[in-house]
Amino acid sequence: MPSQRDVQNACRTAGLGVSAAELHGGLCGWLAGGGADGPEWLQRVLVDDSLPAPPDETLEQLRRASVAQLEDRSFGFELLLPDAEATLYERSGALFDWCRGFLGGFGLAAGQAPPLSEETKEALADLAKLAAASPQDGGDQEDEAALAEIEEFVRVAALLLHGDCALGPRHRQRLN
Repeated sequence: MPSQRDVQNACRTAGLGVSAAELHGGLCGWLAGGGADGPEWLQRVLVDDSLPAPPDETLEQLRRASVAQLEDRSFGFELLLPDAEATLYERSGALFDWCRGFLGGFGLAAGQAPPLSEETKEALADLAKLAAASPQDGGDQEDEAALAEIEEFVRVAALLLHGDCALGPRHRQRLN
């Protein structure tokens, strides 16, 4: 997986107008919703057919790593967020951006009524609440611990949604 900083630089260089976290969230949402893993992913995720295929190898590495992580049976999926050196404000803001991107990409790929379990429907609703949140200045050790728990929840929710909408249909097709 390329670093958050490298993806942020690639986004800026390509003039994409999204943060690294939001782009990664959008890509993961697209894939989790059953979107095609192809060279046109950037156009689909950003809903802009005028965009060329990813102009930067960093963005292509991001796609390949994201696909591999979502498909990893050992649950090695990770969110592309700033590292621990960033402030709590920056990290929580990036997490909320990631959730917004995920919801957008997921909605584009999965459509109006995706086949979700009750547990996954609840997880999707919770992601929507996080996407609407705003970071707060300051924070203490309790806030750090809460952010770590929220990040883990978001990671698992993305995997659940991927399982329901991407892996499930693929396995059903193989059985038929």
